[in-house]
Amino acid sequence: MIIPAFDIIKSRVVRLYQGNYSKITYYDIDLYHNLQYYSKKGVKIIHLVDLDGAQNSKNKQFKFFKKIISYNIIPIQIGGGIRKEKDIDQLLTLGAKRVIIGSSVIENKNEVKKWISIYGSDSIVLALDINIDDYNNKNILIHGWQKKTNITLEEILNFFSDTELKHILCTDISRDGTLLGPNIPLYIDICKNFKHLNIQSSGGIRSLNDIFNLKDTGVKNIIIGRGLLENKFTIEEALKCWQSE
Repeated sequence: MIIPAFDIIKSRVVRLYQGNYSKITYYDIDLYHNLQYYSKKGVKIIHLVDLDGAQNSKNKQFKFFKKIISYNIIPIQIGGGIRKEKDIDQLLTLGAKRVIIGSSVIENKNEVKKWISIYGSDSIVLALDINIDDYNNKNILIHGWQKKTNITLEEILNFFSDTELKHILCTDISRDGTLLGPNIPLYIDICKNFKHLNIQSSGGIRSLNDIFNLKDTGVKNIIIGRGLLENKFTIEEALKCWQSE
């Protein structure tokens, strides 16, 4: 399905260029009205990211997201700075459909396994932000892309193979916020080798043709941020592309 995305800094909708907090674009939009509009058009879920929390878990915008979730307009998956079980408890109790786990997948992976067991496979999304090097190693970055690791995408997915993990959000950071197009070979590879997972693609969507191409890779969901925010195409057009055979 198509999942519109909104990144939030200090309660405002923004986009970062390749995760760089010094390259911020602010959008003068009303998130509440956008959620209403997308719901009426048939969007099934919204993707929200707390960039303040992602940069520093002590700065989570919990009050703002509590307000947004309380509207009960449309199901929401939300992430950014989720480090502890109580963070998941709070968001799910408020009514979030899914909670997105990022850095803890690397730094506290055994605990994340426990969370999947406790909250169920449909309540947890593992967000894996990757940098692909010259040797095609898909190395994971954490803490809002501020910290590089030597752990690969495949290593992490194999580590969680003995759980009921269902949802994976994979972002090629070289494409995020760039409108350069998605990394099609990446998603073909992931979907081929991890068929049991529901892959969410993210990064670079610039045209309706990108949606057609991603659909053919086998991804279950396409997260779109800047392309919709900057009216490269409409949500109606995006949904039609996804639904067409």
